[in-house]
Amino acid sequence: MTQELSIPYEDLELSALWDRAKAAKAVIVLAHGSGAGKDHDFMAGFALAAANLGASVLRFNFPYMDAGKKFPDKAPAAVAVWHQVRRWVEEHLAEGLPIFTAGKSFGGRIASLSVAEGMPSAGLIFLGYPLHAPKKEEKLRDEHLYPIAVPMLFLEGTRDPFANPEKMEEVASKLNEHSELSWFEGGNHSFKVARSGRTVAQDGAWLAKTALAFISKHIA
Repeated sequence: MTQELSIPYEDLELSALWDRAKAAKAVIVLAHGSGAGKDHDFMAGFALAAANLGASVLRFNFPYMDAGKKFPDKAPAAVAVWHQVRRWVEEHLAEGLPIFTAGKSFGGRIASLSVAEGMPSAGLIFLGYPLHAPKKEEKLRDEHLYPIAVPMLFLEGTRDPFANPEKMEEVASKLNEHSELSWFEGGNHSFKVARSGRTVAQDGAWLAKTALAFISKHIA
């Protein structure tokens, strides 16, 4: 059952949702994309599927999302939030389990910036890494990824305008040896496949099996 939580951050309380797995092997802290928060069906679909497969999931909102603002917090502010949420999870929920940090698009990019700045993580899981803006493939968001030493899993749709496959493959080839790139055929930036018949929640759940295999490999 999904539990509503609040996480203190400065003078705010960040809203969060907790899906506890039975006999959990790990915890995933999951951040949302720029345009939809923790309650989005895609986020719920991934979280519930991951919990059913053995990883508890904490979803949280950045302050701008809780405040109903359209535009994301600036990167330094969002990184500070990530550090606080990850610490809070370790202190209150993890019970000694390994903590993986994950995010959809913006949330994953900020997670990686946080890890690059020293935030502990058993591994990074990207649900659609925004390598570049659409049609701006000359401006890659990749430099901070190369020094990261923790395992990284990039889950990418083959029709994602934010991740040109050739560029994504090239970047992945230069990351640490524990990094993986997994393609989801026909998926766009939200992993929607034309005429698939899947719901948005099922699109999110589509990624969970690969994510849990990655987690199992790195906690063995």
